[in-house]
Amino acid sequence: MRAQLPECGRSRDVILGELTALKAADYDWQRGRVPVYVFKTSDEVSEIGRAAFFEYFSENALGARRAFPSVKKMEEEVVGMALGLLRAPDQARGFMTSGGTESITQAIQSCRDWSRKRRGRRDHRGNIVAPESAHPAFDKAARLMDLEVRRAPVGPDLRADVAALAALTDDDTIMLVGSAPCFPYGVIDPIADIGALAEKRGIWLHVDACVGGYLAPFVRMIGRPIPDFDFHVAGVSSISADLHKFGFCPKPASTVFYRSAELAEFHAFDFADWPSGRFTTTTISGTRPAGAVAAAWAVFNFLGIAGYKQAARELMGFVDGYRAGIEAIPGLKIIGDPHLSIVAYGSDTLDIFRVAEAMSRKGWLPGLLQKPKAIHRMMSQLHALGLEDYLSDLRAAVETVRADSGRQARIEAIY
Repeated sequence: MRAQLPECGRSRDVILGELTALKAADYDWQRGRVPVYVFKTSDEVSEIGRAAFFEYFSENALGARRAFPSVKKMEEEVVGMALGLLRAPDQARGFMTSGGTESITQAIQSCRDWSRKRRGRRDHRGNIVAPESAHPAFDKAARLMDLEVRRAPVGPDLRADVAALAALTDDDTIMLVGSAPCFPYGVIDPIADIGALAEKRGIWLHVDACVGGYLAPFVRMIGRPIPDFDFHVAGVSSISADLHKFGFCPKPASTVFYRSAELAEFHAFDFADWPSGRFTTTTISGTRPAGAVAAAWAVFNFLGIAGYKQAARELMGFVDGYRAGIEAIPGLKIIGDPHLSIVAYGSDTLDIFRVAEAMSRKGWLPGLLQKPKAIHRMMSQLHALGLEDYLSDLRAAVETVRADSGRQARIEAIY
């Protein structure tokens, strides 16, 4: 039956007790049993982010320009620090958003309007050319704006195939897409080559670094090979990067950046024909939590470059051990050669979805790929806590499936 608003309010203790009871049915993400959705580097970082968020619990970032100059200052400083990490030129601009989908949507809107102005056609309906591994947020945004998305197959290394992208472009193409890394396979696309194509054709290139934007720069700093993906590549017009992933900031917090003020000019919504006066926002949402801004500012200042480098060392060291443990189990193999902390693994001899079902029965929420069939995990330091348990349960699951190979898996890949 539909829930009903209670006639009388209940006590604080009763309500909090019920919340605790409700959470008992959730997967135990704090011991790494969830393959996505939650990110953590340490208790100290989580606490500083939480404290800053609640310091600004009631403030509204919509009013940052008029009522809350402290929020405006913190947002500008977060954007400035992030632009430095992404090797942006002095004329680059950026904005905070609520998440990767909003960052991508804003970039597509900016690209569409920039393209319309350049073409002198306010009614132009363009297309976006992306590898099949690009995030569905591009299709979601395109549906909102009545744009076409053309997806090209990836190459044998699971990275974007530049020749395949080029074959799908035409005079109506307004945007090329690359990922750093893509969510399915964890590989960074050849952004330098896509950038060269974008420059040659005069097309906007957006790099979706929602996963890697606040991890890849520090992984590079600790000496690991990371392909160029940021504004160091001349053809890159815009970049999205999520603070609430490997920036280790509380949700909801993301960023979107533009190479120049000219491109960023098309980002904001500005409407003056209203009785209450001019209405301007730099996000799709109006009201948004100032706590997310304060928390991102606090975490950036708490960790600094040294703290993020240490987090990168710890994370990548754990991922190395995780990959080695997987590859030591007969019948399993890593999919592709992931650059960061997304790792997927499959099998040529076992039904990997049946392995996922067996892991689910042991309390692990399975992340899955359907092309190719694989088990998928996007890891942060919280996954290190359950590494030995995970590998032990995985070995047992593989043996269970190997001993009973006749049944078909019923599970399906769902994000």
